[in-house]
Formats: sequence, C-alpha cells, structure tokens
Amino acid sequence: AANTGEHVSNIRAIRGMNDILPGATPYWQHLEQSVARVLASYGYGEIRLPVVEQTELFKRSIGEVTDIVEKEMYTFEDRNGESLTLRPEGTAGCVRAAIQQGLLNVPQRLWYSGPMFRYERPQKGRQRQFHQIGVESFGIATPDMDAELILLSARIWRQLGIADCVELQLNSIGSLDARRQYREALVDYLVQHKESLDPDSQRRLESNPLRILDSKNPETQALLDAAPSLTDFLDGESRADFDQLCELLQAAGVSFVINPRLVRGLDYYNKTVFEWVTDRLGAQGTVCAGGRYDGLVAQLGGKDTPAVGFAMGMERLVLLLEETGAMADISPAADVYVISAGSGAHAAALAVVEGLRGGMPATRFVQHTGGGSFKSQVKKADKSGAQLALIWGEDEIASGTVTIKPLRDRGGERQAQQTVAIEQLQAALEHALADEIE
Repeated sequence: AANTGEHVSNIRAIRGMNDILPGATPYWQHLEQSVARVLASYGYGEIRLPVVEQTELFKRSIGEVTDIVEKEMYTFEDRNGESLTLRPEGTAGCVRAAIQQGLLNVPQRLWYSGPMFRYERPQKGRQRQFHQIGVESFGIATPDMDAELILLSARIWRQLGIADCVELQLNSIGSLDARRQYREALVDYLVQHKESLDPDSQRRLESNPLRILDSKNPETQALLDAAPSLTDFLDGESRADFDQLCELLQAAGVSFVINPRLVRGLDYYNKTVFEWVTDRLGAQGTVCAGGRYDGLVAQLGGKDTPAVGFAMGMERLVLLLEETGAMADISPAADVYVISAGSGAHAAALAVVEGLRGGMPATRFVQHTGGGSFKSQVKKADKSGAQLALIWGEDEIASGTVTIKPLRDRGGERQAQQTVAIEQLQAALEHALADEIE
C-alpha cells in the first residue's frame, strides 16, 4: 500500500499473544533464574525443543477427544501438505525428543521452558501464547521420584517467596483399567442426572467424562457429591504407591490436601496427579500441575518407560509475584547513570566507563546518549532508578576527575556528592555502591 494514499490501519499483536515489556521482564528473569538454579541443584539438564511438531504427536498423546485437540490447537498444513501444530504443551515434544535422540537407555531428569499455544478465550493469567517451565523424569517407577518432583517444586516456591500463597493438592487416578471401570460407573450415575448438568459437562459425558469432576459449575459439583468415588476403584499398586508418596511428603514436612476430584485433562496420566493452587488469582488458581504418565513413551513408539513430570505456568507465577509483593525490591535497569556535558566530555566518559565495565562486570552502567543539557541529563538519571550518577563536565575534563552524585536517599538523607581522580574512580564507586546496598 506504499504511496497509494490508502489508509493502512496499524498492525497490532494477535489477540491473546502479548508483548512482555521491560518493566515486567525483571519478574520473568527472576523467575527463570530462580527455577534454573533449583533444577540444576537437583541434577536436571535443560533440553530445548521445537515449538512446532507433527499434529499426530498431540493427537496420540493428549487424546483426540480432549478439548485441546478438538478445539484449542493451532494446526496448519505446511507447503508439503503435512499437518503441523504449534505445541499446546511440552511433555509430548519432550517424550518425542527423548525417543528420537536415544536418551532413554538410562534414567533422565530433564527440563525445558518456552511458549505454548492454545486457542482459548484470553483472560487474566490465560493467554493464547503462554509460557511454561516443564520438568520431566524418565526411567524411575517408584513414588520417591514423584516425591522428588514435589519437593523440588516446593523449594522453588520458597526461593520465590510465595510458599505461603500456594497449596498442594494430590490424588491418584489409578491404572488405565481402574479408570475404565470408574468411568463406566460415573457415566451410569451422571446419565440419570443429565438434565441437571451444565452444557459443558453434558458434552463431556460422551467424550471425556472424567473432566466433569473438574467442573467449576456449583450445581454440577453438588451433583457429584453423591457420585461414585474414583478412590473406591483404585487398583492395589496405585493405592500402595499413593500411600507411600503421602508418607514421604509427611516425613519431609510438606503439607498437602487429598482432593479426590482432582484429575488432569490429558489422556496420558496415570497413578499420582498433583496441582499447586493459589486463592490469590481468582478463577485461574492453578500455578503448577503434573503427575505420572507411565504409558506415554510406549504409546509414542518408544520402549515401555515409567515417567513423571509437571509444568508451571509462568504468566500466573509472575502475577503471583506481583500480587504478593514478593519482588517489591526489584532492581531498576541501572546502577550508575553516566552524564557528560561539554566539549570532549562524552568521548572521555565513554573510554573510562568501558574500563569500569571490565573491572565491575556485575554493575549496570547506562551512558546518556543523544546530547541534551546538563539539567535534562540529571532528570533522566533520576528517572532511570540508578543509585548514582557519574558526571563529566568541563571542570572534570580539565582536572582529570569525575563527580559521583548519589541519586537516592539512604536512611532518610542523601549522601554528599564527591569528586575523585580517574585512578581512584573504581574503588570510590565500589565503596559508594556498597554503602547504598547496606
């Protein structure tokens, strides 16, 4: 439409796919770095996965009659006519990679992070492009592995300062055979009360009845009070594993609530399932969820391999960090703002600050660019959030010195500014910053 005179409307982001701006990214970085440190301390290795996979992978793993596959996937044909899908979750791709790359000859502890995609109605904490950190363990069938993942996630909440805001809910959904028997009993019961079910649950009665247990509709939940309980159908092995997991968590001092209606929406889960939930975010209360999926590797063409994992929703965790003030002391973008005014001052400052960056690699220097009066530069320095300003003016150039100007009050008063020789600048700056941090 160049030079045609036609009005071209501004191009905007796709609904539900949001920009994350510099004011918010420190929360994301803090979350990512905290999680990565905890995972490394437990011996988990990072794997980086493609965001696009063959559609068949998700149909076979998640289940063709789930809401995700039926209604929520971003699926398209590429130029060769092959059906591809933007990943709606990470486990299936991680399993595919582990099989394809021959990683399953020994037990594996893996984690990944990145965007996932589902066509849902955007709302607080739920977007069409959202981000998850996923953790998967392959090759260990015993419940001590489930316990490790839960302990690991509990440690992440402590690191983030949100442990008091989340509650652990546990359930066992048993073996495939136990679930099949329970499903029949549940359907027999619900069919008798079909007219009382909400429309979503009526639809799920045919396709995925276990998800009705998850319904947020109060009338449906009341109806479920008299429904058969999954606990009564558990096979002996699942029950024993679940009891052992509960004992391990109690011994480790992890509090939990057994929620007999907790199911996961994906077909591949068996035995233990769990969620960490919060009441601080309204309806979108689950911040982390997972469980055991022992049959999925074989289902996708690998050898029979036990597996357990979880995924945490980064948008919701960032909301929780903001909501609870767990990062009230979030650092600004700069520690030191560099001001230079007068002939030759900018070039002199540039050279000295490059040297300081080498000697003080953890300190964030922002150098003023684009000119402007001394007064306007001081205003920008103050807005930057920096603790200190370094000032090069004509007097400093003439005397081979730099002025260090504190920008923030400490203990109710502002420190006096000082002028130091270039040779003493790094030591003086380190001392001044240490004083500010105390």
